[in-house]
Amino acid sequence: MKQKTDVQQGTLALMVLKTLDVLGSLHGYGIARRIEQISGDLLAVNQGTLYPVLLKLEQEGAIASEWGASENNRRARFYRLTREGRKQLQVETQDWEQTAAIIGRFFDAKAEDLS
Repeated sequence: MKQKTDVQQGTLALMVLKTLDVLGSLHGYGIARRIEQISGDLLAVNQGTLYPVLLKLEQEGAIASEWGASENNRRARFYRLTREGRKQLQVETQDWEQTAAIIGRFFDAKAEDLS
């Protein structure tokens, strides 16, 4: 059985935005399960961490929400990406890609490259 790790601080908001971008409107539980599924079940999304991130993203205008019925006919809040959220996703994606490229250089570096 695989050991699940917590999502690193600062990455959950980006994962939420990308999940909503790809899958459209989802309720909080659905967002958490999709993030875990996309990670190959290597990440664990804690509800106590997810909902403050959803609230923060909504306050920033990156996502919007409305009440609806879930698959099992329970009342749930569904979140969707806004135009501002798409812009934020694009900027954050570029930032993460640049950061990953920089870190990749360190992993690829050899002693002879630094002489």
